[in-house]
Amino acid sequence: MNITSPKLSFSILKENRSGLPVIIVAAGSSSRMGGEDKQLISISGIPVIARTMLAFERSADISKIILVTRRESIPKMQLLAEKYMISKLTDIVEGGDTRQQSVMCGIARLGADDKKVLVSDGARPFVTGRMIKDCVCALDSHDGCLCAVKVNDTVKEVIDGAVRSTVDRSRLYLAQTPQGITVSLYKKAAVNTDISVFTDDVSVLESVGADVIAVEGDVRNIKITTPSDIALAEIYVKEN
Repeated sequence: MNITSPKLSFSILKENRSGLPVIIVAAGSSSRMGGEDKQLISISGIPVIARTMLAFERSADISKIILVTRRESIPKMQLLAEKYMISKLTDIVEGGDTRQQSVMCGIARLGADDKKVLVSDGARPFVTGRMIKDCVCALDSHDGCLCAVKVNDTVKEVIDGAVRSTVDRSRLYLAQTPQGITVSLYKKAAVNTDISVFTDDVSVLESVGADVIAVEGDVRNIKITTPSDIALAEIYVKEN
């Protein structure tokens, strides 16, 4: 095991040079799951993080997987990767206190030739091959990309409980992952901007004027956050 102070990380397998790498971020505290690590919760017998890694493992558009997780979860993640034969996993890295710090920990494990990379939530186990391919293709001609789905509900602006306006939803989309970033631009923003204020990865690129495009997501591409999401995920697995 290679130890990088103060963070822990280690390399597992020789990388595959076809396609793009993906950083899977799974270093959150799972506070809305009552303290239980949502990455390790089973959906029809398979842990959430294993399903997520398998989605990228099966994609011909992914060259390697870098997993960012909590320090105490590293041994468990290694065992899961071995059990589910995640051959593209090259690194398991300890994450930071914020999502952006965790992404930077993953970026630090990229090779010099890795100019662009996908970033995805470990807790989104229903990523499809089509979404991965669309993101990789979008990065061919854009600085960044994200999967997104249209907002179907009526949206209200509410301040202190009072409805102030009805927002035009025709241009509103819900952001999902995977998202694609240009590494040099992300690093530039990290140096010149407080990226901890951003809630997703392409927002960091937007702060430096990057060209970001949206590709079609999927309403079933949910992020496992609360116990009710587990019940919904079980339904999606049975439907498929």
